Amino acid sequence: MARTELSNGLNLRDNPEKLTENGTGSSYGLDPEVNGNVVPGETQVDKYGFTGGAQQYAGDSAEEVPTEVLRQREAKWLEMLNSWDKWMAKRHKKVKERCQKGIPPSLRGRAWLYLSGGKVKRELNQGKFQKLDEEQGDPKWVDIIERDLHRQFPFHEMFAARGGHGQQDLFRVLKAYTLYRPDEGYCQAQAPVAAVLLMHMPAEDAFWVLVQICEKYLPGYYSAGLEAIQLDGEILYALLQQVSSVAYRHLKKQKLEPTLCMTEWFMCIFSRTLPWASVLRVWDMFLCEGVKILFKVGLVLLKCTLGSQQKLKDCQSLYETMELLRAINPEYMQESFLVHEIIELTISETKIEKEHNAQLRRWKESHGDLHCKSPPRMHGAKAIMTSEPHSKQHLKQRPAITVESPLAPKTDVNEENAATRSRKTKDEDEMKTTFPSQELINPYAPSSDPSPLFEHITLKGSKESLSSLEQDTYL
Repeated sequence: MARTELSNGLNLRDNPEKLTENGTGSSYGLDPEVNGNVVPGETQVDKYGFTGGAQQYAGDSAEEVPTEVLRQREAKWLEMLNSWDKWMAKRHKKVKERCQKGIPPSLRGRAWLYLSGGKVKRELNQGKFQKLDEEQGDPKWVDIIERDLHRQFPFHEMFAARGGHGQQDLFRVLKAYTLYRPDEGYCQAQAPVAAVLLMHMPAEDAFWVLVQICEKYLPGYYSAGLEAIQLDGEILYALLQQVSSVAYRHLKKQKLEPTLCMTEWFMCIFSRTLPWASVLRVWDMFLCEGVKILFKVGLVLLKCTLGSQQKLKDCQSLYETMELLRAINPEYMQESFLVHEIIELTISETKIEKEHNAQLRRWKESHGDLHCKSPPRMHGAKAIMTSEPHSKQHLKQRPAITVESPLAPKTDVNEENAATRSRKTKDEDEMKTTFPSQELINPYAPSSDPSPLFEHITLKGSKESLSSLEQDTYL
């Protein structure tokens, strides 16, 4: 299988239009078209940002969480994120349960960053992404990435405009990864994974979570030869034999190779398969519990689709079976049903590793040693956090937006907040006597002349998105 192709037949097409600064064609970010189509005047955007396509929100595919319950969950997650190391060390079971219930949308990006270990990785590599971002990149990978950009969620408002900010950030993240791991380069399946991350966090954070997924959760998945995904395909079938012997026997009878049905599922982490509400719930659990969630989702879909003789009446050939798996009944992918089935299905990390070792022995007997030597995968957030030394400083939350009032006196940024209550009161009194009250100025109000309070601020244009320190994407 080619490095830049998936089993769904998505092949790269020649595209003369370049989306980088040194390319040719239309101006970067100024193309008024949406992937070749004129943007309609008014477009309905669902709560996830989709304007159409298979992922667009449908009320029957997702469950609604009452606002009061959502606010309670937000408070609980904020408490956990403020003491993340303690919760992971002593109350990991509770973290797991809350991930199964669904991470609040307002905190999903930050939670994914912490669950994956991307936060620690970023703090240990300060300035690394910026350095990679400034480099040109290997022309071979740059060209392939550019051709892939418009294929990633074209009906999502973030990636709809050709050369828009979403496609720019996606290019930056994928190019940076090819420089970070030149031995691995770029695989087409990484693009939708990175795109999902960018929907929830800035480019730098998305890069480090992508690194963790590729190195810790799914090592070897995106390497040349795709040996790791082939091994996991055999593991999936072995587990299916235990979960649904009817489905297993049918697939074996049709001689349907595991990679034909599960390659896109696993490599794209179901982002191109499930309704969007279900995708987010699967990612919440996957980043907490690891690859066993992907196996569980795959087993649930295969069992529900092919798990009885009645269901097999209409798929007596290989072609019919493939068509059935390409168009899975929406009922089986509905958020509440799917999550319930995933939680009820008992598949342990020990069972997966035992089957992995068995399949590895069979592989060596038939194919010889693996060409790609991947590190052992980590089964979830706790295993990753245990394996990577860190300090509390690495987990300290930095504000996404820091606003300094024009009326506030300048203070030393390194000064510790150890002043007494009486001193604070005294400072407040001085503030009141020194500065007369003024009308609150709205810095976003349209005006031909800038406010004198902001004359000293110089706005610098940039094609890059705001960094994780400058952009509030969480709350």
